[in-house]
Amino acid sequence: MAVCEILSVGTEILLGDILNTNSRYLSVELSKLGISVLRHTTVGDNHKRLAAALKTALERSDIVIATGGLGPTADDITRDVCCEVMGFEMRMSDEIADGIRNYFATKGYEMPESNLRQAYVPVGGDVFENHNGTAPGLGLKKDGKCVVILPGPPYEMAPMYKEYVVPYLSEYSDGAIVSHTVRTMGIGESAMAEQCADLLEQENPTVAPYAKKGEALLRVTAKAHSESEAEELCKPVIEEIKSRLGGYVYGIDSASIEERVVELLKEKKMTIATAESCTAGYIPKRITDIPGASSVFGYGAITYSNEVKQQILGVKEETLRKYGAVSEQTAREMAAGIRRVSGADIGISVTGIAGPGSDGTDKPVGLCYIALDAADKQVCEKIETGRSDREYNRYVNSSRALNLARIYLEGKKI
Repeated sequence: MAVCEILSVGTEILLGDILNTNSRYLSVELSKLGISVLRHTTVGDNHKRLAAALKTALERSDIVIATGGLGPTADDITRDVCCEVMGFEMRMSDEIADGIRNYFATKGYEMPESNLRQAYVPVGGDVFENHNGTAPGLGLKKDGKCVVILPGPPYEMAPMYKEYVVPYLSEYSDGAIVSHTVRTMGIGESAMAEQCADLLEQENPTVAPYAKKGEALLRVTAKAHSESEAEELCKPVIEEIKSRLGGYVYGIDSASIEERVVELLKEKKMTIATAESCTAGYIPKRITDIPGASSVFGYGAITYSNEVKQQILGVKEETLRKYGAVSEQTAREMAAGIRRVSGADIGISVTGIAGPGSDGTDKPVGLCYIALDAADKQVCEKIETGRSDREYNRYVNSSRALNLARIYLEGKKI
């Protein structure tokens, strides 16, 4: 099996100014070709360090894919260094130079002469046309080693990879690797792993647990001669996981819990409204991040003060006085109130102590009550994160509120 190293070039990546999504994208796509990615390496815009990183990568891998550093400025050195290390002479391509000039002309801009640096290509190498920018990609094959050089901007890199690099690397593909992610909420990573302990010991497909903020995942990965064969290996394992974990599973390869909730609301032609204090608008923000969410969400209220809880949501003064704002009773009345004033099919409420300090009572930071109110059901869930991290508590409690809606919409037992 061919092995690959991904080399991300750019001082801005090292400084954290740019989030490196290219390496993740390439790892996922290369696995579909049956090419294993052994390492991700990041190096700044320094000739000596980049050359050393590339030489080391070539010593331990068959393929190196470098992204970034193909721009027109002096610090864009990836093209030069890769050709130098691989022993390829460079020369200007008149065709590419004309293409760069035309690109600027169609945009109505005057082309800086420095952009012609991007027209230099390796003699005997391969050139990948860039339909979304000016810097072409390059392919270098020599002495059994392969170096692919791609632009840094993802909107240039990804299409170029799909169109040119996939066929370019076909000779290295000896199978296919397929991965699927089983996403769960409401169960911890350790408890999830215990219920699937024997599956975690399998070799093909492999099953690996992961934890994210407020949820736990199992990644099922199979390798076979073809993608369809790998899919067939994954299917029974995924079904077994779903059987064991039941209602904790909210999706297979789903992007997020909010995406699942919006999908369910659309399927059932239902609407949802929210009332929040400690999560401060997190729930509607996440819902409306999903395209088309306006058809299922139209009303959200942020009600931090007791007076607003009473005036807008109809929470009883007696309830607040007797049980406090952070209580099951208040959460239930908030959910019923938001459903009533909005006319939505489902009302969701959140009230809690996000932290880092308490609310002046003896209730712990991280305590939260989430309630759901619908025509046929009212339910409340108590959550204690045990953490004083304000951002963490807000995000996790908004996730659990969305999950409560998901469980109701799926008709699962709450």
